[in-house]
Amino acid sequence: MNENKFNIAVLIDGDNAQSKLIKEIIEEVSKYGKATIRRIYGDWTTPQMNSWKTLINQHSINPIQKFSYTTGKNSTDSSLIIDAMDILHSKNIEGFCIVSSDSDYTGLAKRIREEGLFVMGIGEKKTPEAFVKSCEVFTYTENLVTKEVEVVEPKSAKRATNKPSTRSKKVQLSKEDALTINKAFEISLNEEDEAHISKVGANIRKIDPSFDSRTYGFSSLTKLFDHLEKYKVIKNVVGELNHPMVKLK
Repeated sequence: MNENKFNIAVLIDGDNAQSKLIKEIIEEVSKYGKATIRRIYGDWTTPQMNSWKTLINQHSINPIQKFSYTTGKNSTDSSLIIDAMDILHSKNIEGFCIVSSDSDYTGLAKRIREEGLFVMGIGEKKTPEAFVKSCEVFTYTENLVTKEVEVVEPKSAKRATNKPSTRSKKVQLSKEDALTINKAFEISLNEEDEAHISKVGANIRKIDPSFDSRTYGFSSLTKLFDHLEKYKVIKNVVGELNHPMVKLK
């Protein structure tokens, strides 16, 4: 995606999102394009929205006021959905980011995809699978604050042998993630039985929009592959850039 042209509308459910992660949320969206439209929806007369008030100006987010006329009814959902449809038909953006853990946005995500536009979601791991799978990319907020793990061979092991240092820890994937990676790898193979990691990553997202190497403590898919027992990462320099590939050991 060309970040200079790929415009994304970021629509935040203020009743259902974490204000403390707004910086990380905007940074995550910026990986895919420019967050040109930034709106947050909620009843700003209620105490629960106070945590957002000092942040919206810092991150150029427009607050949208929605009064809760009936107890137990959420007017934020319908307001966000109506605005999203207006933006969709304006033809001024190429993608959406819905920030919420609420399944009520499942239909909206599907509708956006039907129009051929990019749609991503950001929410907690409690987000219903229906909403997660309706997005092209879904990032769990828990992964926005995950620190990368350090895998270092013990010094005693280095002194015991004169062999080059090797990683002492291999990652144990969940059964579901292992199947996802294996399938994505298979459909990404070239005639030499190797695959570009970027292509594998794209196919992983098609299979499971919520897959994220940060779940296992790695900042990139390449680093995760480098710690998987059955795979070997291959350096592939084209010009001055490295386009790493992966193959079975």
